[in-house]
Amino acid sequence: MPEVIAIVGPTAVGKSDLGLWLARELGGEIVNADALQVYRGLDIGTAKPTPEERQLVAHHLIDILDPDQRFSAGEFARRAREVIAEVRARGRRPILVGGSGFYYHALFHGLAPIPVPDEETRARLRARLEREGLPSLLAELGEHDPLTASRLPPGDTQRILRALEVWTATGRPLSAWIADPAPLTEPLSALSIGLTLPRSILYHRIADRTVRMFQQGWVAEVRNLLDAGVSPEAIAFQAIGYREIVRHLATGWSLEEAQEETIRATRRFAKRQSTWFAREEEISWFQAKEQKSLRQEIASFLRNHRVGRAVDA
Repeated sequence: MPEVIAIVGPTAVGKSDLGLWLARELGGEIVNADALQVYRGLDIGTAKPTPEERQLVAHHLIDILDPDQRFSAGEFARRAREVIAEVRARGRRPILVGGSGFYYHALFHGLAPIPVPDEETRARLRARLEREGLPSLLAELGEHDPLTASRLPPGDTQRILRALEVWTATGRPLSAWIADPAPLTEPLSALSIGLTLPRSILYHRIADRTVRMFQQGWVAEVRNLLDAGVSPEAIAFQAIGYREIVRHLATGWSLEEAQEETIRATRRFAKRQSTWFAREEEISWFQAKEQKSLRQEIASFLRNHRVGRAVDA
């Protein structure tokens, strides 16, 4: 019997709804695998579970960091393993839910021991960032490590610099290190469910959800964080939507432009997520067009794998 049920796929595909339903059906608790829901105060723009949903089902690895704190895939895997062990010790079922392919890979396949670049290398790249701007560094990364460059958002300063640091220090692309992971001493068994949609439907969902987030007060959320002392350069503010709103508030860039760019960037991100997860051969894929039929398919899938008690779809 698998130790973990994982629900993955691109943003806005319906992972959270399915996770909540499964957790209630199977006596489970949700382990977050979204790279932004770990940050306190980033609620609307990360589609974080509501207080009511978190009261209904226990959620873990949410609101554990301040917006200026770094969080690596390796640290996620370590913490997730601890939480999974605790949930199972209580006789509950861990259900991993999220769209970070890197976090998923780190948890179930491990990561290579990537060397830590020296401070001199970091300082040189930071100086170049100031002189040349991020697009120049991203273009350079594309020459040396096109796979990593293609999966990173063009505004993700932290990860672009990190990938260039690894290349500069080792002469080997970050993607090559990731593709050659260290074997896990205690691998986790998982039943992995991937949700997918035709691109036109997914892109429509992304646009609708983005507009709704802006209507729900996303700009006010960012303004409140800035007023509370969070730096515009904070790591969390490099995320899609947050960086556009910070720019809107700082420069007078119009709200309409910020919203439209957020939609475009999110669609590109969803495409990269789908490409990443498609490489994970153990994932079983399901169309997420309609909730009732999806739940019926998932219920049948779980029965075939003899997971827990029968799920009533």
